[in-house]
Amino acid sequence: MRKYWHLLKSQMQIETAYMAWYWADTISGILRLFIMYFFWAAVFQNRQSVGELTFQSMITYVIIAMTLEAFVAGVGKTIAQDIKGGNIALELLKPYDYLTKLIWMDFGSKINGFVRSALPILLLSFLFLDITKPASLLAGCFFIPSMVAGILIGTQIDLIIGVLAFWTVNIWGLGVLREAIVKFFSGALIPLTLFPGWFQEVSQWLPFQSMIYVPVGIYTGQISGGHILTSFAIQCVWLLAIYIIVRVMWQQAVKRITVFGG
Repeated sequence: MRKYWHLLKSQMQIETAYMAWYWADTISGILRLFIMYFFWAAVFQNRQSVGELTFQSMITYVIIAMTLEAFVAGVGKTIAQDIKGGNIALELLKPYDYLTKLIWMDFGSKINGFVRSALPILLLSFLFLDITKPASLLAGCFFIPSMVAGILIGTQIDLIIGVLAFWTVNIWGLGVLREAIVKFFSGALIPLTLFPGWFQEVSQWLPFQSMIYVPVGIYTGQISGGHILTSFAIQCVWLLAIYIIVRVMWQQAVKRITVFGG
């Protein structure tokens, strides 16, 4: 465990080495925050609600979803680069589990991302945009574990995309497809309750809503009461299932390594 902790810290140090780029991401996040705020302010200018959501509920959902979306990506591109560059052969010889190493380094990146981008956005939102607090005590208690589960699900899905590089080598197209699917089916753009009924039915059978919509829905009260426990249980089931899929794919993939440039 200690070696993975050192890998996490080294990743944080690497990302903070170039401070200009580091804080540029903060400025970019703040600009996105105000763009989203004024966009929804214009939408609500002549109406009290959209669906069952008031302006305050909508802006709370959108800001938290936007913040969380940055954390559901993972390290799939790193796997693809190591496969294409030939580094994967050396990585498999080192005294650690390769996928676990990537996950811990990704945690380091996410910690940096929280300090660099998420924290300033949330502080500005609470101070100046008047976003709401958790809808209830139960929602406040379950939001953090639900958020962590959603982030881990996103990380595991990204690992699946990366492992597919053993067969496809180039995963650029798969990455674009993943991003598009996640944006729509996870509720990253707007709450899933605003989509047509058939779309909501389809999304219930996919893991993507567990990444963003479920934790943000718990926070805003769109998921309440006993549905909170059910939704969190479903998140845990999806996380376990996708983790198993990743490991099975990984075991099959390492048997047929194709090395380019190595």
